[in-house]
Amino acid sequence: MSLNRSILAFAALAAMSITPLSAQPAPLDPLHAWNAGTDPASLEKWVNERLAAAQADVDKLVNATGPRTVENTLRPYDDAQNELAIAGNEAYFMFAVGDAAPLRNKGQAMVSKVTSAATDLSLNQKVYKALAAIPAPTNDAATKHYLERSLLEYRLAGVDKDDATRAKVRQLQDKITALSLTFGRNVADDVRKVTATKAELDGLPADYIARHKPAADGTYTLTTDSPDFTPVMDFAKNADLRRRMYLAYTQRAYPVNKMVLLDLLSTRQELASTLGYPNYADLATADQMIGSANNLKAFLNQVDTASADTAHREYALLLAFAQKQQPGLKDISLSDGNYWAEQYRRAKYDFDAQSVRPYFPYDAVQVGILKTAAHLFHVEFKAVPDAKVWDASVSTFDVYDAAAPNAGKKLGRIYLDMHPRTGKDKWFSSASLVPGIKGRQLPEGALICNFSGGTAGDPGLMQYSEVVTFFHEFGHLMHHILGGQRQWAGAGGFNVEGDFVEAPSQMLEEMFRDHAILASFAKNYKTGETIPAALVDRMNAADAYGRGRWVQSQLLYSTYSLQVHDRPLAQIDLDALLRQDYDKFSQLSFVDGDRMYASFTHLTGYASNYYTYVLDKVIAVDFFSQFDKKNLLDGPTAMRYRHTVLEPGATKPAAELVKDFLGRPQNIDALKAWINVEFEPHSATHAQ
Repeated sequence: MSLNRSILAFAALAAMSITPLSAQPAPLDPLHAWNAGTDPASLEKWVNERLAAAQADVDKLVNATGPRTVENTLRPYDDAQNELAIAGNEAYFMFAVGDAAPLRNKGQAMVSKVTSAATDLSLNQKVYKALAAIPAPTNDAATKHYLERSLLEYRLAGVDKDDATRAKVRQLQDKITALSLTFGRNVADDVRKVTATKAELDGLPADYIARHKPAADGTYTLTTDSPDFTPVMDFAKNADLRRRMYLAYTQRAYPVNKMVLLDLLSTRQELASTLGYPNYADLATADQMIGSANNLKAFLNQVDTASADTAHREYALLLAFAQKQQPGLKDISLSDGNYWAEQYRRAKYDFDAQSVRPYFPYDAVQVGILKTAAHLFHVEFKAVPDAKVWDASVSTFDVYDAAAPNAGKKLGRIYLDMHPRTGKDKWFSSASLVPGIKGRQLPEGALICNFSGGTAGDPGLMQYSEVVTFFHEFGHLMHHILGGQRQWAGAGGFNVEGDFVEAPSQMLEEMFRDHAILASFAKNYKTGETIPAALVDRMNAADAYGRGRWVQSQLLYSTYSLQVHDRPLAQIDLDALLRQDYDKFSQLSFVDGDRMYASFTHLTGYASNYYTYVLDKVIAVDFFSQFDKKNLLDGPTAMRYRHTVLEPGATKPAAELVKDFLGRPQNIDALKAWINVEFEPHSATHAQ
């Protein structure tokens, strides 16, 4: 997410000589790093300009005379945060999507430079004292909340510590940034390959096989990129191929990232101790909705109680089914779980996940998601084909309001970078590029994804789970754009408490299951036939199976993330903890050699707070329960959701956003109903 949300900081930049105006070169585009040219030198020059602008804002703040006010102190502070956010967001973006290693290297170096600058701002006592001297606004709740939140982040950063302690914090924060970037870079660069015979590809879709040309010896080379990996795990009949692919995927960046991760965990623990916290998990949750590591543990236990019995019943059904197909089978391994779940869904619900792929060619899905979001959120997307972008495959759209009284007003811009490239980040994410400032600057954001398609002759047929992922990530974009219409750059949608940020995206996922929405874009790429309602019924029934196990898997990742951050390094055995948590939360048997932690990039982004996905699933399904299921897009709930949840951004505590929409705090009842929902299978053949 946005840099200024996770690292409030800024470095004291060296004074720069001022060139006479007539001799100055033309200024670079202050909002778009790639407009300066996608070469390392241009990126560095662009970042330095942003840092110089931030320094000027800080100087203006510190040197203001007279009583401290919102205008002479908070405004330049927010302007500095805006410059740092743009610099950090886009330096990281070039690191993630850059077209060559030198550019990615420079992006990595510039992220470290901006983060170091940001750390110094968070430790700047003059700035903190100036902000603290501003009288609390009495008639502007949003500004009051932003000011209070900023002061809290300063205290958590250690601004009140002595000089030596602040210097140590600065050094530790710089090290954490460097290690996190190294960890992510190692994952992106380690694309592993698996060789398979034609016979081993049995069960995979014909278009998948056609994309892979055999070598002279007749073998096929597959990679651990998502478009290759996911279909193998779901559809390949050959268990040995599934196991080889699983281990290749879970061993990415191993062993190098094991030592990087241990160093990162040690440094975070040292930072927490330096700031007076017993462990990093307590520090990381102090400004979140959850409040503390103890509250987090209690919450995870509550969700475990709500989902464990269902998960065990689901696995028992799956194992009994698999044993009938394969007599003598004693258990199902992690490398076989997706395959057997797919086979079970086919038998019980008469649903083959491959059967919907022809209805989801990538280009049509993109059009459909834009259409759905436009309808739901009352906005309009207009393509910008001449926009300057970092890669020719990127699509750009300007977003306009379609709701009175502001219909026709431009709200921001989005970029869709949706297919794999060499060196590009391998995950699926949404990124803030430019914060919004009412009347001054429109928000811009981007998706970084790795879906099939994007090449001539490849329709990019997507699995329905991939379409759900697209909906999810687009939910982040809408939160950023609609929540970026406020007066403060630091109060946009991505600046809410970190453990609320996944709620809007997970809410939008639920829209995928509505036939009327799917029928608007899901057409067979060969025949043009609209996806049949009966097929969607069976898909929904099949998809509902396994929700208990899905929640348990999220508890596994959440627990592991917490455990490696709530104890001294001497008590952390990455492999033993992984095996322990799999044994507790996953009914599937462990595959020896699984080193998932080496490529678990959420450990650098969310650190101890992966639980965000679980908490926000609780909130998201509670949100969705308020919609009229027979009129998802046109009912009044959609605009109420936009007005009360998305548009406020971070102008009030996330708990208040929840109450404003629900009329009460969230509770776990909707999650229980979601886990145990039963869709009546349409024309199903029930497994015995």
